[in-house]
Amino acid sequence: MIQLQALRKVFGQRVAVDGFDLHVPRGIVFGLLGHNGAGKSTTIGMLLGQVWPTSGEARVCGHDVFSNRSLALARVGAIFEAPVFYDYLTGWRNLEILAGYTGSVAPERIREVVAWVGLTGREKSPVRTYSHGMRARLALAQALLPAPELLILDEPTNGLDPEGIHEMRETIRRLHAELGLTILLSSHLLSEVQQLCSRITVLHQARKVFDGSLADATRTRNRVRLLTDDFPTASAALHRDGLIAGHEGEAFLTLAEGISPSTVVKRMVELGFPVHAIHREEETLENFYLSLVKNAAQTDPTTATR
Repeated sequence: MIQLQALRKVFGQRVAVDGFDLHVPRGIVFGLLGHNGAGKSTTIGMLLGQVWPTSGEARVCGHDVFSNRSLALARVGAIFEAPVFYDYLTGWRNLEILAGYTGSVAPERIREVVAWVGLTGREKSPVRTYSHGMRARLALAQALLPAPELLILDEPTNGLDPEGIHEMRETIRRLHAELGLTILLSSHLLSEVQQLCSRITVLHQARKVFDGSLADATRTRNRVRLLTDDFPTASAALHRDGLIAGHEGEAFLTLAEGISPSTVVKRMVELGFPVHAIHREEETLENFYLSLVKNAAQTDPTTATR
């Protein structure tokens, strides 16, 4: 659905996107992650034909964005940057005007997307009376007007309260499950990405530093939390026996390859150490992301100059 090859964008002396390769298969929810200034919005801008690349190629729905933008984006809907509406007009009239920029849309289609995003009953109210969450839903309705196959969402929950975030998450799930949309989601809310996406790419300082499945990113590491009376002595004994590869702090062990927590408990009992608790540490997307960008910053000699 999306194919980027060696995509690069330079603004003056600043490299915004540096040799970005990306493949987004049809029918998945794909997460695009990175800190502010990592290159996410510039990449989305290039995907939508709003930012011209310095070099490289971007194909959407099988068409080159820069040589055939109308075909490439014909079945693409997007929320990009801060959506702007005519506050003095109704939500319905705003959708009519926005749809008119690319072609006429039947009233039945407007009614359909209004229902999809949960604005039925408020579509004839002036936008100035809308809450922030209702404005976000109106933006999503506008993105759905062209009956897209691909939906690009740049920070769709930005500024929403917890209830609004939940509603947007469930709407995205329904769009994916019931309409079969391919969705590219850029978000700083890693917990939302973890709940919605099956694959992710992480950008750091304009470069791709990870591309893979969410399962690979959050696979449980061989790390356990062990509670015992004398952790330093116990961990030293386990290390001598080859059961652990290392330890951290006053409670965490990294098990040696092929060693299970039950093997550690058995040996602890044999050595006379009490075991109050032992359990695997689950990897979260947040932990993975923070560790990834920290390592990237330490190994990238150009970080300080970018």
